[in-house]
Amino acid sequence: METTVSGVPLHYAEHGSGTPVLALHGAGVDHREIAGALEPIFDDVPGYRRLYPDLPGMGRTPAPETITSNDDVVDLLLGLIASTIGDEPFLVMGQSYGGYLARAIAHLRPDQAVGLALICPVGPQTRDVPEHEVLVSSVDLTGALDSDLEATYRSYFVVQTPETLRRFQEYVAPATSLADESSLMRIFSHWVLRDRPEAAKAYPHPVLVVAGRQDATAGHTGPSELILHYPRATLAVLDRAGHALIHEHPNIAQALVTDWLMRVRETSDGKS
Repeated sequence: METTVSGVPLHYAEHGSGTPVLALHGAGVDHREIAGALEPIFDDVPGYRRLYPDLPGMGRTPAPETITSNDDVVDLLLGLIASTIGDEPFLVMGQSYGGYLARAIAHLRPDQAVGLALICPVGPQTRDVPEHEVLVSSVDLTGALDSDLEATYRSYFVVQTPETLRRFQEYVAPATSLADESSLMRIFSHWVLRDRPEAAKAYPHPVLVVAGRQDATAGHTGPSELILHYPRATLAVLDRAGHALIHEHPNIAQALVTDWLMRVRETSDGKS
């Protein structure tokens, strides 16, 4: 599906009906990665309308010269919310870079965004990041991927098994060639948000923060400290998990997301 926001054709996928859930993918991929990870979860939890946009410069959403910063990306997402969700309460989820944007949306729309879930989120700064370390290597990559994709897979996953390779081939690899690297460099050169989420008053709704102990991109220190800003947060730091945690531990991710959805629904019902 597609909607135009500020002259930018913004592509998104939509599944299901019910309470809207806006789910934002990470950098260098498109909506298929987070959708591929989350849709099996929502198959078992009905009552949610899932919206998966391609962020600017990735997938089928272009990044024209007018988009110069993460603030511009957030403005586009607010326009998407206005055109597809309106004034209805919604939940927002984000993986990696998408987690940074999701926090901004929750900060700017605290009365409407009634739940926030962050999976391996990056922030304004990243520190205490461990060296990439492969903990499980039980897959034969011979002939499975070209050299560039093999390098991406090896540097992304700390659990390298036939199953994580399948998920990489299905949900990650098809989008890598669609990333507009020059546009992403332009946007990321103005990385820090104008309205910093961590400077806001405490967000009152249920939150989920999931981090990988071996995440060599986001680390786990920064994500763990986010609970200082979220008094209703569940924090999970998983061993044997890198930045591809959502693929490496799908069953644990399902349990944590399902619990978060229950907490959001319970809180919302209690206020109705």
